[in-house]
Amino acid sequence: MPARMLTPSSIWNSFRSSHKRHLIITGGRGKGKTTLLQGLFDHPLRGITTYAVPQKAVYLRENGEETETVIGIYDPTAMGKENKMRPCMGAFATHGVVCLERLAQCEDEWVSLDEIGYLETDCPAYCRAVESLMEQKRVVAVVRKQSLGFLQALCSREDVFLVDLDEPFSGLACVIMASGMGTRFGGNKLMADFHGKPLIHYAIAATEGIFEKRVVVTRHGDVAELCRMYDIPCVLHDLPHRNDTVRLGLEAVGDMRGVVFCPGDQPLLRRETVIALALAAKNTPEDIWRVRFEETPGAPVLFPRWTFAELAALPEGKGGGFVMGKYPERLRTVSAGDRLELMDADTAKDLDFLRRQ
Repeated sequence: MPARMLTPSSIWNSFRSSHKRHLIITGGRGKGKTTLLQGLFDHPLRGITTYAVPQKAVYLRENGEETETVIGIYDPTAMGKENKMRPCMGAFATHGVVCLERLAQCEDEWVSLDEIGYLETDCPAYCRAVESLMEQKRVVAVVRKQSLGFLQALCSREDVFLVDLDEPFSGLACVIMASGMGTRFGGNKLMADFHGKPLIHYAIAATEGIFEKRVVVTRHGDVAELCRMYDIPCVLHDLPHRNDTVRLGLEAVGDMRGVVFCPGDQPLLRRETVIALALAAKNTPEDIWRVRFEETPGAPVLFPRWTFAELAALPEGKGGGFVMGKYPERLRTVSAGDRLELMDADTAKDLDFLRRQ
């Protein structure tokens, strides 16, 4: 999934739902890590910024201050294509540590560190000061993505919500449920017109470009034909029950870390809400995640791998709610933007109401 699809609001939605203390953004060069960090708050945070002048030096300064310190000097003899800045240990151990200690004593709840990279890992005193800061403040940080012990330890802390812009949702799949008979609607509602497009188009659009795998499971030939036009994998079947649709969806996506089951008849569901759901599951992968608005739970729902065997063996006519009911202690929620996102079009009257919103 392109990292640009992540927004500050979807990140905040997932982060708040996780109840974690710190927020770290990582990823490769040019992925927009700093831009995302700056967009998370409506005001500049107190903190530390480091930046590099290519083939010259790396500088460190406190946000809002004019004074800056050289913490790395370009060394053209260094091995490899990267990491050609040589750390200035004295600057880290004096100015850098002092800046971190000053941040720890400020009155603000949140402070920022942009970025923490390989130079910092060579100064144990600076690393200890970062860890001490995280015990005293809530930290939002950009961390360079490298196989270095300190950087990996920061990203893997239990109290850190990690946003990896290289693979924000790796291992997740989506099953769009499109097998309803439409009895109360009076026919196949999924092809009913909604602002000039078939109703199911909106579930397809809301889940586009997010998941490693995606499939539509339907009993309707016209929905299957639409999927062919959209180049979306589709399972066309004639089995009678909801549990059949769940099982067929799981079989189609194969061995994934988690699967989102998304109704095909919620036309006002926002992609940003689906992204928040998936991002939350990436950070807490053993829980079941669903969307809610205020105190009203709804769909989509994301099930982790450990639930797949039970989902594949659901009792006749049962859906994912049967499994959720067995494990209430494992159920977590993210918030929808408004109640309309959770509304489905069970009847023609429902669809007409949603058209007017």
